Amino acid sequence: MAENPFALSFGMEPPRYLSRNVEMQEILDTFGAAAPTNYMYLISGTRGAGKTVMLSVIAEKFKSRREWIVVNVTPDTDILRSVAAKIYSKKEINKIIVSAKLDLSVLGLGVSIEGGQQIFDIETALEQMLTELAKKGKRVLITIDEVVNNDYVKVFISAYQLFLREKLPVFLLMTGLYDNIYNLQNEKTLTFLYRAPKIILKPLPLGSIAGSYAEVLPVEEEKAAAMARLTKGYPYAYQVLGYLYWKKNVDEKGSGRLEDLLAEYDELLEEYVYEKIWSELSSKEKEILAQIPADGSIRIAEIRQRLSMPSNAMSVYRERLKRKGVVDASEHGKLAFSLPRFGEIIRFWI
Repeated sequence: MAENPFALSFGMEPPRYLSRNVEMQEILDTFGAAAPTNYMYLISGTRGAGKTVMLSVIAEKFKSRREWIVVNVTPDTDILRSVAAKIYSKKEINKIIVSAKLDLSVLGLGVSIEGGQQIFDIETALEQMLTELAKKGKRVLITIDEVVNNDYVKVFISAYQLFLREKLPVFLLMTGLYDNIYNLQNEKTLTFLYRAPKIILKPLPLGSIAGSYAEVLPVEEEKAAAMARLTKGYPYAYQVLGYLYWKKNVDEKGSGRLEDLLAEYDELLEEYVYEKIWSELSSKEKEILAQIPADGSIRIAEIRQRLSMPSNAMSVYRERLKRKGVVDASEHGKLAFSLPRFGEIIRFWI
């Protein structure tokens, strides 16, 4: 029996993946240019929007290029030390560092080098390593998934800013939720992050989703289109609905009715992403969402009237909810839910 081409897990590239070619190519072309115009990108989007998968795919593409060194780190560790240790651990890179007589033994990296330049500070050590790699035509890409505003990240970003001033070929790709990136940008010492290009992941094209369903599932084009509409272009919903349809109608040879999948569809969306998204919203944001009909839109003026909210305050919340990927504000003066079945599910929490 063929394996299910869709996946419920996060992070890794699923067997059936709709890539964001335009956004990815922008990063690949910019970083890969002979004279890059940008050395870092921030990728933002709601949970389940595909940030981690996109990061992983880009990292793998650069790994295949001989001149690139890719280092993946997490935001909850000493990032400077982690980057230095991971670079040093690569055999071909280790030889370059040893031949340059950089003695990093005091920092716990490698062994003592007779007559070598002993370095006692991890930031200095990393700067020296990057300098030697640059002489050999190497470029370094550092990726941080789900960045947060903590001391490790702040120290690293401050050091990274210095590396750029030294014109070192070190590139940075970070993903994060809107609030986390916003809080990081507002640190007094890190305001240069405002100048970093940001890619906000939008819904996938419904036509691409429908085409994918029609290609791999036992489903006609009309039903594939209906399934695509049911996902609203939300990448994780695309995986969940495809997974359930395959499971029920291929593995279990079911009826093929979408109505039979809705209860489990809602359950998986709620359990894997929506509960977490809801928990991260402020009480006022929840009040606003409670006014939006599950299957339609509402005028912003009506929400303001119901909640006795000034226009300027409503504008701030509208923009925040839009950037968090929770609401669709594309229709002038109106709000609707951008996440599939979100309105139906949160009714039980209000």
